[in-house]
Amino acid sequence: MTLGLQLKDYRLTTAEILYFLPDHPGLLQSYIWQDFDLAPRFPALRRFLEFWQRELEGPLHSIRIATGGPIRPASVRHASHMLHLH
Repeated sequence: MTLGLQLKDYRLTTAEILYFLPDHPGLLQSYIWQDFDLAPRFPALRRFLEFWQRELEGPLHSIRIATGGPIRPASVRHASHMLHLH
């Protein structure tokens, strides 16, 4: 499943969501969300944030997003030295 998504240009996306605590509006709490998503529109993250705003208490403060690069062939390096151990 993961490789199939990556071949469709999905990338592992991590979002750090800062939100205000409902009982203590002066305090911030951090929540980490991670899933495969399509950059740069991030439809899965947008659906999650819409759910958050519709169903959960705790207003959002900020969101930081990090995403990996697209899938690519593995890099191959040639060995420069060969050692033998007994």
